[in-house]
Formats: sequence, structure tokens, C-alpha cells
Amino acid sequence: MLKKIIYASLIILAVFSSLVFAQEKTVVGDANAKKMLLGKHLLSLRWIGWDYFGTANITNKAGVLYLKGEQKERGGSDFVKIDGTIMSIDKKEFKFDGTIVMQISYINGGKPCTRSGEMTFAITGKRKFWRMQEMTNPCDEAVDYVDIYFR
Repeated sequence: MLKKIIYASLIILAVFSSLVFAQEKTVVGDANAKKMLLGKHLLSLRWIGWDYFGTANITNKAGVLYLKGEQKERGGSDFVKIDGTIMSIDKKEFKFDGTIVMQISYINGGKPCTRSGEMTFAITGKRKFWRMQEMTNPCDEAVDYVDIYFR
């Protein structure tokens, strides 16, 4: 009898956990923008440079778009990493929820700086990329341009 109660409790706990922690599907306001986002893109952080790009990959799993990418300095230790989900997509912007970690030798004493939470990436003017709109570095007096380029 005790085994049955424990087993039933574990099943209820598993079902409850999956409901509580289930990711909401990405809200798609523009199907063409979603098409543009899916796949592999170039990624850059201005402090690392625009001559040696990293990559960002956007995948769709069960209606949730995931963004993961990295750019590393050639021959150095500077980097930017991005990892999280895309919450919503519109024609000129998308909302990202996750983390961006960057480490630049001459910013924040060369220590990693982490941003977490919701951020907006937008296309402005005639640019061929989405730029993170929260540009003020939370760890130092710097302005960060994190860009994800069209394919």
C-alpha cells in the first residue's frame, strides 16, 4: 500500500512540475519575421569586433524558439555568450528572455558581466541585423552593441 501511495505521489509531482515549468510557446506576430529568425546567424559584440564573428542559432522546439550563440576573440579571452528563449516576434523586433554573459579584458576589470531577464532585439533604419536595445552595460560605464545578423 505504501509503495502505491509513493508511486502515485511521484506521478502527481511529475505532472505538476511539467505544468508549472512548461515554457509558453513563442508568440508570433509576424510569420515572415519568424522565418527570418530561424536558423544560423552571425553574432557580434562591438568590443570583440566586426571582422571575426561568432554564431547564433535559433531553433524551434514544440513552438518555443530558442536562441543560443557565442563569439570569441581571436587569439584572446574576450567573449560573449547568449542563451535563452524568444518570447515574442514582431516585424521589426523580438523579445528574448535568458542570459547574456560577456567578458572583455578592459571592461569591468576583465571579469565576466551577466545580464539576465527580458531583452529586446530590434531592426532600426536600414540595418541588416537585430540589435539588443538594452545597450548600457550593467557592470561598467560602457555601451554594448550585441547584434544578430540576417542570414
